[in-house]
Amino acid sequence: MSDVPKPASGAESLVWTLLGGGVDVCFANPGTSEMHFVSALDRIHPMRCVLGLFEGVVTGAADGYYRAAGRPASTLLHLGPGLSNGSANLHNARKARSGIVNIVGEHSTAHLRYDAPLSSDVPGLARPVSDWMTISAPGRVAEDAAGAILAARGRPGKVATLILPADASWGPPERVAAPRPLEPSAPVPEASVIAAARALCSGRPSMLLLAGEALRGRARELAGRISAATGCKLLSEQYNARVERGAGRVVIPQLPVPAGPALETFAGVQELILVGARAPVSFFAYPGRPSVLTSDHCVITKLADPEHDLEQALDALAIELGAAQTPPAGVAEHVEQQLPTGKITSEGLAAILAAQIPDNAFVVDEAITTGRVFLPLTTSARPHDWASIMGGSLGYGLPVAIGAAVAAPDRKVIALEGDGSAMYTPQALWTMAREGLDITILVFANRRYQVLLSELSNVGAMNPGRRALDVLSIGDPDIQWTGLARSLGVEAGRAETLEEVSRELARGLASTGPYLVEVVI
Repeated sequence: MSDVPKPASGAESLVWTLLGGGVDVCFANPGTSEMHFVSALDRIHPMRCVLGLFEGVVTGAADGYYRAAGRPASTLLHLGPGLSNGSANLHNARKARSGIVNIVGEHSTAHLRYDAPLSSDVPGLARPVSDWMTISAPGRVAEDAAGAILAARGRPGKVATLILPADASWGPPERVAAPRPLEPSAPVPEASVIAAARALCSGRPSMLLLAGEALRGRARELAGRISAATGCKLLSEQYNARVERGAGRVVIPQLPVPAGPALETFAGVQELILVGARAPVSFFAYPGRPSVLTSDHCVITKLADPEHDLEQALDALAIELGAAQTPPAGVAEHVEQQLPTGKITSEGLAAILAAQIPDNAFVVDEAITTGRVFLPLTTSARPHDWASIMGGSLGYGLPVAIGAAVAAPDRKVIALEGDGSAMYTPQALWTMAREGLDITILVFANRRYQVLLSELSNVGAMNPGRRALDVLSIGDPDIQWTGLARSLGVEAGRAETLEEVSRELARGLASTGPYLVEVVI
């Protein structure tokens, strides 16, 4: 760290430590307690600072940055209320196993005793959405930051929360902390590999359930080789942080979210091998239906946890099975799609996406109900990445698209949004415009919380009346998405037919800045 200028404050020591650890982006919504940190960001130019007008945008953007870049960004949040505003997307990030250095300001140590209006239990608020947490102090900031970076960069990534009292920021400079080396991933036990191989060779119907890094790169190809050699089925979890898919890649279907189809998926499976995945359970509890999706006759074998190197685990399993050179099964081929016309349907929208997703695009999916058929009907699209909501907390899509676009400015980012979900974090549009981010947003405007209308019957709450239906409707007045987008600096168009969707999507993809399409359903 000899080439680093001498810091002038604890805050500057913190910023230089972040940069030395490879954290060079800060998504921020600061307040008074964080002003010395803001001043340090101003003076230390290698750190890119991106403002979000709501803390849920900040934390979601950090999640998206990790998903696209594979390394953490930092956040800057103001005290307990700012952390609380950002907690929903920290929850999503934690479920996605995204690495984030989550910096939360706090009153100066001496001021805490006075119970000022913004005083709160910051550690108590942070614990449920953090994998690692520390309360820093003057003289310890740089070392604590190095610990947070190490935790965030681990396998899998972690939300590492550093609580930063104001006097630690304005306090005397500290020696910049050097990056700490990562511990190597624990090898997969040989016994786990042998047990998984025996399960696949048992002659009983078998399946690999994959998650995380097992859905990307060579690991996905190895899963295809194992499937070809043993006849086992492949399946991913219901939602996944980032999946590499499209032409030239092994097709791995996604576990359906609705309880009925999810139970049917496992109906005949007698050997289930987990590769970075959890034993499958229903998204919610439903009267008269089991929470566990597998049958009592299914034997579950764990090959590897998320903490393991999943590619190495699949490689060892393929070698044990003699499948290392077997051509992978189920490789998708690119099929030129004819653009559909006429009335907007989910299937028609999927066909448009299959035809128009650009090569190497990054797709962020929060189309909760409209998008249920998108994944199975876009396997023949050009190669791309697909990111799904992991924790189920709405308002993830637009912020995650910001983070992906900041992390990968050379890639086209497409955000698929329900109108109800998008209204949780519409402030994200302003950040997209300010930063000039290359994001095309499709907002599917059905004017209702459609997923909850379906859940009324799923949970047995039949014959809803007017008041129940009003709670699930977001019409009257209708949200004018084109007007809202333009007011926040984002160009926008409207589509009421499939032809218009194709035209507006093409217009957005041709742009180098943000463009929103209101798809009226």
